[in-house]
Amino acid sequence: MASLQLTEFVRRPGVGKTGKAVNIRSNFFEVTKLPTAIIHHYDVSISNDLPPPVNRRIFEQLTESYRASDLGGAQPVFDGRKNIFSAKEFPFQSRTFDVTLSSDMVPRANQLIPIFKVKIKKVATINLEELQRFLNGKAALSNNCLAAIMSLDILICHQPAMLYATVGRSFYTPDGSQPLSGHLEAWQGFYQSARPTAGKMMINVDVTATAFFQGIPLVEMVVKIMGLRSQDDLRRTAPPLNWAKVERAIKQLRITVTHREMMSRSYKIAGLTQKSAREETFKILTQCGDPEASPKEEEIDVVTYFKQAYNRILSYPMLPCVRAGKVILPIEVCKVVPGQRYPKKLDEAQTADMINFSSKSPTARANTIKNGLQILNFEKNEYLKEAGMKISNEMVVVPARVLPAPTVCYHPSSQEASFVPKNGAWNLRDKKVTQGGTLGSWGVLVFGTERDCSSVVLQSFIRELVITCQHTGMNVVNKSPPINYTNLHGDTEAALRKIWLEAGNMVKSMPQLIVCFLPNTGTSLYAEIKRITDTVIGVSSQCMQMKHIRAAKKQYCANVCLKMNVKIGGANVQLAPGMLNFVTAKPTIIVGLDVSHPPPSDHSHPSIAAGVASLDNRAGRYAATVRVQTARTETVADLGDMTVELLKVFYQTCGQKPEHILVYRDGVSEGQFSNVLKTEVASIRVGCHHLEKDYNPKITFVVVQKRHHARFFPISPQSADRSGNCQPGTCVDTTIVHPFEFDFYVQSHAGLLGTSRPTHYQVLQDDNKFTSDELQSLTYNLCHLYARATRTVSVVPAVYYAHLVAARARFHAKGEHWLDTQSTETGSGRVIDRTLYAAVKPDLLKVMWFM
Repeated sequence: MASLQLTEFVRRPGVGKTGKAVNIRSNFFEVTKLPTAIIHHYDVSISNDLPPPVNRRIFEQLTESYRASDLGGAQPVFDGRKNIFSAKEFPFQSRTFDVTLSSDMVPRANQLIPIFKVKIKKVATINLEELQRFLNGKAALSNNCLAAIMSLDILICHQPAMLYATVGRSFYTPDGSQPLSGHLEAWQGFYQSARPTAGKMMINVDVTATAFFQGIPLVEMVVKIMGLRSQDDLRRTAPPLNWAKVERAIKQLRITVTHREMMSRSYKIAGLTQKSAREETFKILTQCGDPEASPKEEEIDVVTYFKQAYNRILSYPMLPCVRAGKVILPIEVCKVVPGQRYPKKLDEAQTADMINFSSKSPTARANTIKNGLQILNFEKNEYLKEAGMKISNEMVVVPARVLPAPTVCYHPSSQEASFVPKNGAWNLRDKKVTQGGTLGSWGVLVFGTERDCSSVVLQSFIRELVITCQHTGMNVVNKSPPINYTNLHGDTEAALRKIWLEAGNMVKSMPQLIVCFLPNTGTSLYAEIKRITDTVIGVSSQCMQMKHIRAAKKQYCANVCLKMNVKIGGANVQLAPGMLNFVTAKPTIIVGLDVSHPPPSDHSHPSIAAGVASLDNRAGRYAATVRVQTARTETVADLGDMTVELLKVFYQTCGQKPEHILVYRDGVSEGQFSNVLKTEVASIRVGCHHLEKDYNPKITFVVVQKRHHARFFPISPQSADRSGNCQPGTCVDTTIVHPFEFDFYVQSHAGLLGTSRPTHYQVLQDDNKFTSDELQSLTYNLCHLYARATRTVSVVPAVYYAHLVAARARFHAKGEHWLDTQSTETGSGRVIDRTLYAAVKPDLLKVMWFM
């Protein structure tokens, strides 16, 4: 038994002891009784490729029709796609059923009743004893265990999925929904998932929210999409209405019609007609006066047809019609079917509305979860009863520890140069950065005219900025940089090259920074400035909005100074000796990795892999490298070469080869752990061997996860911060974590808005043999070193920086048409050539250009 390998990853080396012990609650609910009987697993295939909601309706009809007879009285559960689980065995191994949906019972003219063929076949029997042995740390995670966990997941999700709009493991209800900007609305929902923990299964229940299309008349939705004041504005001829925008927004939406009361059928929108309802024609068969004569084919327009067939005069004959397969429908007779999720990225206004809707204090969130349990109603769930499964209605109490905050240090000439932060935040007052950069050559470019931003006001702001930079420890040699104004819609590259040349000629040295003032927060101009400065000229840039010039606030200038300093090679903050022992004892490089994918609805853009690495033993300055790779490739494809690049910069900076490599990898789901471990750790080793044949540094590879649903709730006010969240440094490595693998949660940041989300860390490889206390404390301490904030951050800065680099690299493709929603125009369906993405200039490799 001792030789049994329970996992390919790292086993927990023991629980941590460092920190102040405190009990908290977490949104996990204990499975007090697992199903005792064997669970039977069946594969199901339904004729036609149908979406899960339709499959569920077919399954519901099947069980209603055949439960008592062919299914032997069983209460099976279904995942909406391929899997059925049942506590009772069906009296057959394989059978095909014919199912007709009740809403399709009344045939439409000239159309056959649709009959769905449903084939059910026995796949396996699942014994839950093996799952219990895994939970007790006595067996590895086998396929049988995975199937058992999946069966429990579907068992708890089945009933809500049959009753409510479902997305993945979450179900949503329109109760308490709120409109978002435009044609959308926010629905609240509940997430639930079966999670294996030490000795027992838990159900993770959380509140969630997502955007749905409003279930309103389509003509109302068109008005909202176009941003018009009322439906009367649809009659206008100038300026022309943007029907292409409407078509993109409503394509694939399901609608019903209002002119045929008895008809329950829905249609899927394929697009809009090119012509208006009065111009769009089609052919119909009409009967002449003689009943013996054959029907005659006539061409008729939509307006006339609706008057003749339904005695309905269209109010908007000038609008295009909806195309739904071969059917053409006037917009005004269509109504959007409620409960359709919006799959695209929200714009800025919608995102702000969604944050307001979903942001809840810890107490409010905990109460909402309790209300969700009443909807879930585990005690009366007939499917759980049949399986013999029981779930507690009380949130689990978790033993946690509040890790001690490290000593943060600024330049020795600062007032209170070193201190221990309280409540995860501090301020810059009377403090100087640890390593102030020298700003000798720089220029200022204003995108606008002197009317937009007068030179007197601008120079006053620059004076304040220079003074603040010097107070914070930077050395600004040239206090009067050249200033140019340029046309907002002119040649951006020419304007940036011009100010770059003027800045260099003024002091006869290579420019370090271009400061740009922008008239708004739009993405398009910002993206173009960053593309040109990062990949064409090779100089750091700092963008600011003009509105900040008019009132030169010291706090704003100080925040900008923090960014400017690291962009010219400085360092802002460090920790006292002894706070990063692992990093300082031997040459150590901290690496952050992230792969950023385009949104699900975007089939044009590639994925972007970003890597950053620390440059010295203070872990305050980082170099970055980036690669463009095939869309939705989960692993970092070119990690070997990226490793070579980052190791070279480390060696050039501090003259040493790292003996330890500590990798924090973002953006990996549990199902990808094994693949990422096999490919990416091997790629890092290949990179090391490329530099030197026998170079084998010790690698620790940690996956960082933020997209989970674990939340912490303080039990007593004494263990909470001012926002009602758990205190910064709250660490959990028992009760709700993996039964035996090395993982833990750290909530490193102080709460600001809503309920804080702890970060989950899972160790996949550990050549450095960390103890739990060592890795947890190191991780928390690093969270105090984020260069552009004076507070702890929620995730290690290396991962934060990698995320910033990946986001910035999206701007590096030439010829993009950026919208102000931080996404490009993809309606054309064109695939963006990866070669259009330019590389960052080598001159920027040793500075934090991405900040």
